[in-house]
Amino acid sequence: MKKIMFFLVLMVQFANAQELALVRKEGKFGYISKTGEFAIQPKFKVAKNFSEGLAAAEDNKKWGFINTKGEWVIPATFDDAKYFNNGYCVVAKDKKWFYINKKGEEQKSPTSDKVYDFEEGVAFIKQGDKTGLINAKMAVILEPKYDVIKSFQNGFARVRDNDRWGIIDKTGKVVVEIIYDEIGDYYKNTTWAKNGTSFGLIIAGKFKAIEGVDKIWDFLVQDITYAKKNEKIGFIDLKGNWVIEPKFDKARAFVKNLAPVQIGKKWGYINTKGAFVVEPVYNDAEIFSTDGFAPVKDKEWGFINETGKLVVPCQYGITAGLFAMFKDDEKGFVNGLARVINKKKFGFIKPDGKVLGDQWFDSAEPFKK
Repeated sequence: MKKIMFFLVLMVQFANAQELALVRKEGKFGYISKTGEFAIQPKFKVAKNFSEGLAAAEDNKKWGFINTKGEWVIPATFDDAKYFNNGYCVVAKDKKWFYINKKGEEQKSPTSDKVYDFEEGVAFIKQGDKTGLINAKMAVILEPKYDVIKSFQNGFARVRDNDRWGIIDKTGKVVVEIIYDEIGDYYKNTTWAKNGTSFGLIIAGKFKAIEGVDKIWDFLVQDITYAKKNEKIGFIDLKGNWVIEPKFDKARAFVKNLAPVQIGKKWGYINTKGAFVVEPVYNDAEIFSTDGFAPVKDKEWGFINETGKLVVPCQYGITAGLFAMFKDDEKGFVNGLARVINKKKFGFIKPDGKVLGDQWFDSAEPFKK
């Protein structure tokens, strides 16, 4: 029973691990908590954001790793360091790149011309011009055979072989034949593709052309995506049927049953029936976050809620991640905070428009564990 309780305590602690954001102030990097206060004072000349509870930081021109208390847990002995994923991090020492575990121990891995970060439990290996996969046990699960393997998204990745595209899963199994000219990300057994001169959807392995379409975007979080026909944008469902006829000049994805669309030079938001919920009065507009807020632009950026009410005035800049690791960061509110720019300074605002900790920084990265 004691062992079970101890395990449960560890699980709760992990689930509630503190999120910290990397910020730079007066030339030094530190980390703030969601109270807006410094959890780790600015003292590093160079540092990176947290991943899996550890952050790479520089000490005397060498890289090591600190925990969320700012304590060194892996000494600064490396020439460069990336981010932990699946318990491993890619580091460099003496002109050699290799994996370490969370104890800082070098891990033996299969032969590869380049060492790649893990993502979703797998990492690429490259031998000559071909790419394959290894798993988190450092075992080869797919011998290098493809010209290109794109990043995995929800367990699936696009692959290219002899200028043909298809999709594989994390075991290397082909789930969409590698026969297409172009292909999108996999979503609920469906993806878009270009087959010869035709665009359409691959549904359960079979290609269905959609007449007149010359571009389709990826499905994101809802069973509806946007497509272009005769220079206008509309929306199709997972069966390839038009649910909103092409009549917009530009569009972005549906989230919370609302999508930003452009008519002429102005942006507004429509519902899944194609009716405007927010009239097209903005100069630009982004998708809603899961928090239920969306960035909209007048001269600067502000935020609306799902009713279209402007809850934060249009007086800020917004930005995606400054570091490549955060390619999927949402612009706007994430878990109750939005990173914004004001007079070339970075900060975080709350849905009521108040600035977290009433502080602005030279730079700021998203909150990460």
